[in-house]
Amino acid sequence: MRIIVVGGGIIGTAHAYYALKAGYQVIHLERDAEPQSASVRNFGLVWVSGRRGGEELKVSIRARELWGEISQDIPELIFRANGSLTLATSEAEVNVMQECLRKEDAGDRGWALLTKEETKKINPVLNGNFIAALWCPLDAAVEPNSVLNSIRSKLMENPNYKWRNHIDVTDVQRDDGKVVAIARNGELFEGDYLILCPGADHTSLFKEQFDSAPIRRVYLQMMNTEIFSEKLTTSIADGDSMRYYPGYEVPALDNLPEQHPVARDNHMQLLLVQRADGTLTIGDTHAYDEPFDFKLDEKPYQYLHNLASELIGHQLPPIAKRWSGVYSQRTDHAICDRRQIAPNIISVTGPGGRGNTLAPAIAEETIKGIA
Repeated sequence: MRIIVVGGGIIGTAHAYYALKAGYQVIHLERDAEPQSASVRNFGLVWVSGRRGGEELKVSIRARELWGEISQDIPELIFRANGSLTLATSEAEVNVMQECLRKEDAGDRGWALLTKEETKKINPVLNGNFIAALWCPLDAAVEPNSVLNSIRSKLMENPNYKWRNHIDVTDVQRDDGKVVAIARNGELFEGDYLILCPGADHTSLFKEQFDSAPIRRVYLQMMNTEIFSEKLTTSIADGDSMRYYPGYEVPALDNLPEQHPVARDNHMQLLLVQRADGTLTIGDTHAYDEPFDFKLDEKPYQYLHNLASELIGHQLPPIAKRWSGVYSQRTDHAICDRRQIAPNIISVTGPGGRGNTLAPAIAEETIKGIA
């Protein structure tokens, strides 16, 4: 069977990877020279700690296992099982963490509440304004700038894989049990099955399907600093992340003080991870109402930079790069929007900010469902 995968981002690339592992021929199409959207505009985090209990946590743990397997297969993608520390700066935040430890699934997440001194033993760079930390050893990180290229380079070693960029698919048709992807340049790509991974593009193909789907687009802003001379051994989150991630939904959450106005107005949390080149990726903001403002707002950048500096204990290197991005998110807490367009056409989008985390498990499930 020949499968056409439309979309070169992390969701599309994961589907191509598992389709090839399942023994299928794969034609992988991408409209740009390289993916330009959310798959490369993110932290590279594989984030288990704050996932919603139940199915979402189960899928994230499976995805974390699969990331470990992929990294054994493709060491070049730079996978780091570095864990994460969510830093508490108040007793109210510590109380939330203590309640989280009493949840039935706390052991599945590997959570542990650490004192400041215990935290510094795991990540010695942290000398700032915090009193305790919630440790999650399952969290990990990959490099957004290399993960797609490294996976694709591995796939290209297989003669059953064909990669074509600069191919903008404008129509998909079915013909006598086959499926045909029609490119803007007139090229036709024929297969037995098509998997569309459109990211936040809900209009180019099957618009009528996405118009009625429980999905929305989310806008975010992030940044990179110049090289940080010290080594952060873990990823970092602040207490506001517990307001954002559903895994921390416990009664004590209602007792948290009001957010800083900049954080509140921009639906912010602090996430911080050090890249392989030593720079720091810091974010992020969230906006849900379209049309999104195309102008980057400086206040969130300065707020997050200052907050991260306070948690680490000294001024971080200056901001070197700023960017924004848009991702697709289900509005009903589903893992993703996996939509059967036709018997041999399926679309997969809408994982929200969990795309990098969940991509391998989402793709594995999709490929298992193909007869």
